[in-house]
Amino acid sequence: MVTDLLADIKENLINGDQERTVELTKIALENGIEPMTIVNSALAVGMQIVGDRYSTGEFFLPNLVAAGVTMQNALSILEPELQARHEEVQRVGKVVIGTVKGDIHEIGKSLVATMLSCNGFEVYDVGVDVPTEIFIAKVAETEADLLGLSALLTTTMTMQRQIIEELEKADLRDRVKVMVGGAPVSGEWAESIGADGYAEDAMAAVRLAKLLMQ
Repeated sequence: MVTDLLADIKENLINGDQERTVELTKIALENGIEPMTIVNSALAVGMQIVGDRYSTGEFFLPNLVAAGVTMQNALSILEPELQARHEEVQRVGKVVIGTVKGDIHEIGKSLVATMLSCNGFEVYDVGVDVPTEIFIAKVAETEADLLGLSALLTTTMTMQRQIIEELEKADLRDRVKVMVGGAPVSGEWAESIGADGYAEDAMAAVRLAKLLMQ
């Protein structure tokens, strides 16, 4: 019964069936399955499979988005139960993420934020068109391990360099790893501005974030 329920939750998450995944998550709780067991043995496993299939080209962006939203909805059911048991989903690290000043592109940045959250990171999404000083203040406030900077325009990608320079001036650069991404951004650009890494898509960002936390 327990094994079947967990397998069903995993499969429905992989298929992006939000309604059924949430329904099965509730049934699992009603049948006495521990919320952390549901997270670790069903949701996290399913999300990993989706990520792997996306990386190999078997799944596409809509599959990734659907699974991410499905997992977030299931987690919203589990969080009150986790809090009641004084348990927390184990966090890999803290990430501040946002789109730089002058750039209002939301979708890519939000997908990266969702995927990081689904993979165990505590994510602070500061939004789009974010001034440099907001990034600096949020990194200091949260004591973030990672900073994700998105820029979708050639005219705004230079803000990524400016933010890194301001981190240095604020004596924060040694405390936080910086990841950059966006359509015009490349590994060469990341290296030239002193970033710690570049990710071309959401799953690459998750892999990079985990690598930088080692």
